[in-house]
Formats: sequence, structure tokens, C-alpha cells
Amino acid sequence: MDKQSQLKAFRIGITQFVTFSDTEWEIFTTYLSFSSLNKKEHFAVEGKVCDYMAFITRGAVRYYHIKDGQEITGYFSFENELMSAYKSFVKRTPNRNYIQALEETELVMISYQHLQQMLNHPLLALKMERFGRLIAEYYICCYEDRVTAFITQSPEERYTALEKTAGDIFQRVPQHFIANFLGITPVSLSRIRKRTLLQH
Repeated sequence: MDKQSQLKAFRIGITQFVTFSDTEWEIFTTYLSFSSLNKKEHFAVEGKVCDYMAFITRGAVRYYHIKDGQEITGYFSFENELMSAYKSFVKRTPNRNYIQALEETELVMISYQHLQQMLNHPLLALKMERFGRLIAEYYICCYEDRVTAFITQSPEERYTALEKTAGDIFQRVPQHFIANFLGITPVSLSRIRKRTLLQH
């Protein structure tokens, strides 16, 4: 995807948080950078401060922790979604998890340094304040939904919800990562998938 197409996708993608006039957008884009990740390459690693937030224009990533030598997958992000190790990015503290590309992934990036400059820019400051607040609200809601799902839903219900919200995840993400994300074994996931397919 060329840079103009990436910028267009980014502009459409962030309309749920903020809309820019053409003049504001022109200034805003001077603070952006572009990057890509190869499959299995990391965007963020444990112990390092995350310096960027990014918008995925193509590809997929997973968020995971390592506990007792085991990888525990906590979340996935796909095209037209923002991603970052947000606590590390905002608080400037060492990150506690990993973000890894599951496939070739293209990104539009905002560095922490550039975000601060935009927050002090007379034409962008108010929009960027709002952008930051709405992103924070969005991720608090995502986190609450995730915790609530684990407390109130069975693995089968969590599977069905995932199927509804991210149907092509099963073609794009290895089964053991999805099982891990749902809090079940790959064998249990296979059983649930078979049962679900028989019901359709």
C-alpha cells in the first residue's frame, strides 16, 4: 500500500475519535511516519519504553505476556485499528508485554515526542486532547469487556462472540494463539469449532 493510500485509510479510521479540516490534516500529517513489520517481528517488547502509537493499514498483531516461560496471548489488532503499549507510551515506563506481527504489517506511526509537539500546536492542541481522551475511553471499554467476558461467559460464548466480531481471525491467526486468548486448550477450541459448525 502506498503512503497516500495509508494516509487515506488512517484519516477514515480515526473519524470515530477526531476529524480534521484539510488545513489541520495537512499539518497533522507532517508529524506522522511510516513503518512495516515482518511476520514475527516485534513492535513492542517487555522492559523497554514504547515510543510509538500506530494505526494498522494492513496486517495483524498479537499482544502477549510471558509467565513462567509460557506465552499468554491477551489481545489481537487488525487493519484499521490503533495499537500501542499504551501505559508504557503514555507514562514513559518500561513495557510489561510484547506486541508481535502475525503477518506482514504496515503502520502509520505517531511518536510520543511528536504527540507532545502536536499538543502544544495552536491549531492541533484541542483536537489532539480530544483524540487522546477518546482513545483512552475506547481502550478502557475494551479492557472492561474483556474482563467481563472472562467472568460471565463460557469459553463457547467467548468463541461465538469472537466469531461475530472478527470472523476471519480463524483464517489469519494460528489456532493455539486463539485458544490461548479464549483461555482454553487448542483441543477444547477444536471441539467448540466442530460443535459450532454442526449447529450451522
